[in-house]
Amino acid sequence: MLIKAKKIFSTDLVKVSFLNAIATVIRMLTGFVSVKVVAAVIGPVGVALLGQLNNFAQILLSISNGGINAGVTKYTSEFSESEKDYILYLGTGFWITVVLSLITSLVIFIGAGYFSVSILHDIRYKSVFYVFGGTILLYALNALLTAVINGFKEYKKFVIANIVGSLVGMVFAVILSIRYGVYGALISTVTFQSIVFFITLGIVAKSYWFKWKSFLLKFNKKVAVQLGHYSLMAIASAVTVPAGQMIVRDFIITNKSITDAGLWEGINRISAMYLMVITASLSVYFLPKLSELKTREELRNEIFSVYKLVIPFLILTTFVIYIFRVFIIHLLFTSEFNGMKELFGFQLIGDVLKIMGWVLGYLLLAKAMTKIYIIMEIVNFLLLILVSYFLVKWYGSVGATLAFAIVYLVYFIVLAFVFKNLLFNNKQT
Repeated sequence: MLIKAKKIFSTDLVKVSFLNAIATVIRMLTGFVSVKVVAAVIGPVGVALLGQLNNFAQILLSISNGGINAGVTKYTSEFSESEKDYILYLGTGFWITVVLSLITSLVIFIGAGYFSVSILHDIRYKSVFYVFGGTILLYALNALLTAVINGFKEYKKFVIANIVGSLVGMVFAVILSIRYGVYGALISTVTFQSIVFFITLGIVAKSYWFKWKSFLLKFNKKVAVQLGHYSLMAIASAVTVPAGQMIVRDFIITNKSITDAGLWEGINRISAMYLMVITASLSVYFLPKLSELKTREELRNEIFSVYKLVIPFLILTTFVIYIFRVFIIHLLFTSEFNGMKELFGFQLIGDVLKIMGWVLGYLLLAKAMTKIYIIMEIVNFLLLILVSYFLVKWYGSVGATLAFAIVYLVYFIVLAFVFKNLLFNNKQT
């Protein structure tokens, strides 16, 4: 038993998790400060609007980089020892990002008034979208650079970039929220990543792979097609998940109130904060690792190794959070958010099921199982909308958390069935 424990805790996942835990602790601390200050200043209504803008920004960011970053991570990891190969992915990735970002920027500028009314329910926030349109290129380039750092397994630099991003995000959120209220909080959401780009650029400047000419190479059609497989998968996920959240939030606003929508956004932020250490470690380590593994036995061992480490930790964490949920609400938010305590039960169950499903979902991504991945994302999206429509009507924001748990239970069961031979058949191939 002791030998098994030593094996688990000597894995690369644990090593990466340790480095990432440092960044995550800082992200959680900065997130704590940001959430506390922003919630106190703008209240549940402002938090609901901030959630809408965050989801919208996620959708447009995925479009602005063509959803290629997962592919860039995979192929730079795969060809990290061959400069003549990996520079093709750097150059093509750069041009895809620049062209799509400029097109997206133009759309945001033209539709600023429409987006302000439809997303934030107020034409007064039109200028927020003008600012977003002017900064989205830098936002997308920063995402591309971090994907490349991940692919080359420069974990320390990746962690530093994340820490800096967290600190800059906190400073922007706190100062702008206090100074300008809801408007300032919205502006901080669409600007801080652009500043982080220049810092990330400085971090990678001395990396062996970083050369300006590598990014300025001609567009390669063959490479673009390869990245396109990941593009379809990434966009499917990056669009359906935030779009689903926006629609569910609107269900809550329509059937209950915008205040209830703010409480639901609050529980989502708590989930995001404590799941950081798991999701960030998996994205940094798990995708490149799965891309390298070739045999069924290697893949099965890696998946079960992750489950053995992650799931017990997650169950214990969710149990502690549930027990201390009232204290956590008072710590992170204000008395205006007391109604959130009813939302923890199903939300935390859903979080566990979500991570269980995501571990298998990463395998779809790593092995470019495009069709299955896209179908799963679309079905997940439609199921969330359908189940939420009825449960929110019947149970309000509690119904939204129940829908979340049901959807990810179905997601995990379906993926376990898809990979049944890999998971439960011990024959080596």
